[in-house]
Amino acid sequence: MGVAFRDILGDYKEPVSWESLAGTGALDAHNAIYQFLSIIRQPDGTPLMDQEGRVTSHLSGILFRSANFIEKGIRTVWVFDGSPPEIKKDTIQERRVIREHAGEKWQEALERGDTEAAYKHARSSSRIDEEVLRTSRELLDLLGLPCVQAPSEGEAQAAHMVKRGDCRYVVSQDYDTLLFGSPVLARNLTVSGKRKIRGRTISVTPERIMLPLVLKGLALTREDLVKVAILVGTDFNSGIRGVGAKTALRLVQSGEFEQTIQEKAPDTDWETIMDFFINPPVTDGYSLEWKIPNREGILRMLCDRYDFSPERIERALGGMDVKSGQKTLDSWF
Repeated sequence: MGVAFRDILGDYKEPVSWESLAGTGALDAHNAIYQFLSIIRQPDGTPLMDQEGRVTSHLSGILFRSANFIEKGIRTVWVFDGSPPEIKKDTIQERRVIREHAGEKWQEALERGDTEAAYKHARSSSRIDEEVLRTSRELLDLLGLPCVQAPSEGEAQAAHMVKRGDCRYVVSQDYDTLLFGSPVLARNLTVSGKRKIRGRTISVTPERIMLPLVLKGLALTREDLVKVAILVGTDFNSGIRGVGAKTALRLVQSGEFEQTIQEKAPDTDWETIMDFFINPPVTDGYSLEWKIPNREGILRMLCDRYDFSPERIERALGGMDVKSGQKTLDSWF
C-alpha cells in the first residue's frame, strides 16, 4: 500500500506534461496490475471476465496503458516482485485477511442490492495470483516490452535501475521508491486521467517528485526519510498509532526518533528495516530490449482466448502504429 507521505510531500509534487516524460520508465508491475484489478470493474464490482469466468481486467489495463505510453513516447520496463523479505510476512498476512473480509462484504452488499458498497468492497478484495502474473508477462512479451525480475521488492529494483541511469524515473503510485533511493518518481500516469478516491471521481495529471529536492527541502538525509517512514508505518512495520507524517517529520528533525521508538514501539526492529531500505537486494543481471509488438499474437491471445473485441484491440494497436499498412515502430525502438 505504500508509506503515507502525502502530507509532507505536497510542496514537492511538480505537475509535468506528457511530453516531458518521454523516455524510459521503470514501472512497478505489481503496483500497476493491482490498480487494474481494483479499478477495471463493473458498477457492482464484478471484474472484467471472459466467457469462462477468468478475470481479464489486468490484460485490458496492460494493453491500453502500454498503447497510451507508446503514443506519448514513453517506453516502459515492467519490474516484477521477487521473494518478499521475512520482515514483510506480518503485512502479507494482514492484507490477506483484509482481502478475505472485503470479499465477504462484497457478497453481502450484492445480496442486499447495494451497488455502491459492493463496488467499494470489491476493489479491496483484489488479489494478484500466479495466473494473473503469468498472463501479464505473456501479454507484455507480445507487446515487445521488457520485464525484469527483482530478487525481492520490485520498487527497490526499479529505483536501482533509475540510479544506474538505465531508466529516467520510476512509475508508481507509492512513495516507497523514494525510500529505496530513486532520484525521480512519476505518479498519476493513468490512461483516462480520472481516478476514484473515497467514492469520488477526480481528475489527475502527471506529477514528478525529485528525491534530492525533497531531502533538501525537508532538511533530511535519506536515512532520516526512512526514519520518518518507520514512525508512520511501512510495508515492514505498523508504525506508531496516532503519529502521522507531519508529526514523524518533526520527531526526526528534532532528533527524537530513537527515544520515540523505544518508548512507543520497543519491539520494532527499526535497524533491520533501515538496512533493507538503504541496501535492498537488487540485481544488475538484466538486459533491456524493446521489440515491435506482435500484432497477430496479441489478437490470438486476447480475442481468441479471452473474448476481447477485435475492434477494441485493433484500436489500441492502431495507436501503437502496428496495424496493417501503417508505419511501424522500427525507428522508435
